Amino acid sequence: MNIRRTMKGRTVLTAVAITTGLVLTVAGCGGGGDDKPDNSASSSSSSKNDDDGKDKDKDKESQAPGETTVLAESKQGDISLAITSAVRDSGGFVTVSGTVTNSGSRLWVAADWRGDENELRQNASSVAGASLVDQTSKKKYLILRDTEGRCLCTRFVGGVKSGETAEWFAQFPAPPEDTTKVSFQVGSMPPAAVELSEGE
Repeated sequence: MNIRRTMKGRTVLTAVAITTGLVLTVAGCGGGGDDKPDNSASSSSSSKNDDDGKDKDKDKESQAPGETTVLAESKQGDISLAITSAVRDSGGFVTVSGTVTNSGSRLWVAADWRGDENELRQNASSVAGASLVDQTSKKKYLILRDTEGRCLCTRFVGGVKSGETAEWFAQFPAPPEDTTKVSFQVGSMPPAAVELSEGE
């Protein structure tokens, strides 16, 4: 009996000692109540986050796409053609590109934009009949094509639906270096005068 009581007593004392040690440890880690919170770190962190947010906004602004410049426009009925680029490339050709918008109520299939040449018959719903006219030297440049008669231009596969806008491009032989302005014409659309720019 004495041994059991002694063991119980030791167990109780050990538990009390451990509990007291833990209480003192927690109290020591808690620190004094007189210490004021250090707001400088959080202010600095907040300020840094604000600056990061401003930098991110600046990055977004610099990455935002600018408005596309329209160099020339032509309109016939419900169809509007815009030219946004006419670049003379180092390879000896000119690439003209832009958009076409169908403001009508029906599907538009570019039926008369294919051109009258026999070689271009397989280029339905395309810009194959387009040409550039150099008024200064009185020359007309027809669209470039591959050995099988396919034009180097956009094909409007499935047409352009009502209310939609489609992008297009067409490539031509380059006029002489001193020619800086040409007229673009396709189908029965009125000609559109456009300035050529130099490519990289």
